[in-house]
Amino acid sequence: MRLESVLRRRLIVLAAAFGWRAVPAQTGRAAAPASPVPLRFGVLPIGGAVESRDKWAPVLADMSRALGRPVAALSVTSYESLEQAIQRNEVDIALLSAKMALDAVSRRGMSVLAQVKRHAGEPEHRAILLVRKAGPLDSLDALLARPEQWRLARGDSRSVSGFILPQVQLFLPHRIEMETRFRGEIIGTHQLTALAVANGDADVATNNTTDFERFRQQFPLEADRLQVIWRSAPTPPAQIVVRQGVPHAVQKKAQLFLVQYGQGTGPRADGEREALKSLRAGLGYVAANNEALLPAALLEYQLARQSALNARWVNEAAREARLQRVESQYAEQVAALRNSTR
Repeated sequence: MRLESVLRRRLIVLAAAFGWRAVPAQTGRAAAPASPVPLRFGVLPIGGAVESRDKWAPVLADMSRALGRPVAALSVTSYESLEQAIQRNEVDIALLSAKMALDAVSRRGMSVLAQVKRHAGEPEHRAILLVRKAGPLDSLDALLARPEQWRLARGDSRSVSGFILPQVQLFLPHRIEMETRFRGEIIGTHQLTALAVANGDADVATNNTTDFERFRQQFPLEADRLQVIWRSAPTPPAQIVVRQGVPHAVQKKAQLFLVQYGQGTGPRADGEREALKSLRAGLGYVAANNEALLPAALLEYQLARQSALNARWVNEAAREARLQRVESQYAEQVAALRNSTR
């Protein structure tokens, strides 16, 4: 048997064993054009990774048709997982909390493309605290008086309603650090924190008005055991950000798709609005730029400043130096957000 035949047969065996696909030899004809690389859309967990992916599926299918290229959902189980994917440059577009969007723009070279549209006037989306109706903790005063007596279920530190707003507007002003003052803590999605309190695994949970309404629909019996003891000021809206390496023409198409989605008339637009409702974006999206992150930057500044005021320092000069750094960093961040839109 000729050596060429032996080598060819060995290659065929290896290809079959490892699942390699054969590449046709050049014949002088132009090769078929490669399929467009999928645009990777990062999805924050709602109830879970699978639920989040399923809720986004119809919108991303429509986006794929509008862009003329596949759009793949990257659905994760936590804020941390999505942030790590962004750091690894595995995300092209993503819907992020205001805090995560601020970090993505400030540190990861992304830009704001659109934001969730809110009702005219005062937004309805607020952070809340939940306790059991028949539980031992029945008031906000009791919670603030002895936080070390209670078990807390809260959101990730990147969550505006699950961590930042309760910390900034409630706990830090009462000199309570959420991470250290409670008897125990559970960290998870808004669905998980509500279930933890409803099932007696925690005494108080951070949540928000939108997710709690969704929780009522999915878990009516558990929701009936809960009551709200605190509401925050309105939260900054979630943002859709895009990696700056995505071609500008694709960015503009994606932005146009988002702002037009669910805004028409007829059965198709009705279906789009139903898809938006399931994503807590019933009014759709509005075009935005990096200046939309100024409220998030203000919250981050307030959190850093209050943390510095509550911390123990070797002397007053050290505290003052830290406060000055907080002021300087905030001024630089505001200037960077404004300059990036010019």
